[in-house]
Amino acid sequence: MSLQQSPLLEGDVDTGKIVLRDYINATVGFEGLAEDIGKPSKSLMRMLSDAGNPSATNLFAMISQLQKATGIHLHVRAGREATAYAVAFYDAYLCS
Repeated sequence: MSLQQSPLLEGDVDTGKIVLRDYINATVGFEGLAEDIGKPSKSLMRMLSDAGNPSATNLFAMISQLQKATGIHLHVRAGREATAYAVAFYDAYLCS
């Protein structure tokens, strides 16, 4: 996937929600995540559905708990090198 084709880096929130939903299902599951962050699992599923619109508080709570549970951490960097790194991470870990 080239830099120009990366939907997450182009602000494609719908794809981002799909990737996050798949990641949750592949790791801790919605029931486990819900228990850990104190939210109903159905609410988390709705937040990441096609029509969902999670608040920043809920989104960061999910990401924070996923980082704790899986040991994979999100890092934000600025610049061209960081963008290339993000594409490589997306391809290697989230598309495989």
